[in-house]
Amino acid sequence: MTEILSLNAVTFSYAPEEPNSKNAVDNVSFSISKGQWIAIVGHNGSGKSTIAKLMNGLLAPTSGEVRFDRDVLTEENLWDVRSQMGMVFQNPDNQFVGATVQDDVAFALENSGVAFDDMVKRVHESLAQVKMDGFLNHEPHHLSGGQKQRVAIAGALALRPKLLILDEATSMLDPQGRIEVLQTVQQLRRETGLTVISITHDLEEAMLADRVLFMNGGKKFAEGTPTEIFTLGDELTALGLDLPFAMKVSRLLQQQGVQLTGQHLTEEELVNDLWTSNFNK
Repeated sequence: MTEILSLNAVTFSYAPEEPNSKNAVDNVSFSISKGQWIAIVGHNGSGKSTIAKLMNGLLAPTSGEVRFDRDVLTEENLWDVRSQMGMVFQNPDNQFVGATVQDDVAFALENSGVAFDDMVKRVHESLAQVKMDGFLNHEPHHLSGGQKQRVAIAGALALRPKLLILDEATSMLDPQGRIEVLQTVQQLRRETGLTVISITHDLEEAMLADRVLFMNGGKKFAEGTPTEIFTLGDELTALGLDLPFAMKVSRLLQQQGVQLTGQHLTEEELVNDLWTSNFNK
């Protein structure tokens, strides 16, 4: 698979001149292939958000290098690289600058000098991709949280990025809004091959990823599939990361003597195992 982004032995300190300061990111390496969904998880202060800023050039590594499409990220190519990345942040209300939905999606295109006819086409196409094309002239503050984040995603997609970064983009949404946004991102991946990096506390979101990076104290503690990461179990909880609800219930049931074939990441897996092991005999 073709690599789109990599961190190679990246270290970053917010106070490198202070001898006793801790590195916010400490010798972290990983790579992401085109079309993958990677989740970066960890407790507060683990280095997740700093990594996001390093990936899009808001911060420069103290040592090591960030590569995009195999080119080292530098001051010379920074703006070109950023134009190929879309970013959606935590609070959708902080992202709106337009009076209407279509004005907001068009804002970054206008700043990028996109021709008017092409801009109109992109606005309509990106809103259709997130199923918000029926809200062109709506005022953003009248939308639900999930709708606002879908418009924010449309604004990022209108720039036709190769990579979409979701920085805690579902953390302030209600359950329905979270479902709407995650379903939208899943569909976009299937239809366009978009590469997605989600920085999240939400375990349900992390389980949708192809690969999970677990950060602790600025270091990469573990990397693998969602199943590989969450079956670490007690190691994760000892470091402040919760376990999926279905896995916790599975453990409690087995402690009470209920027969199960193993631990389960999703409620569907748990229900199927309960039915097969205990009732469908």
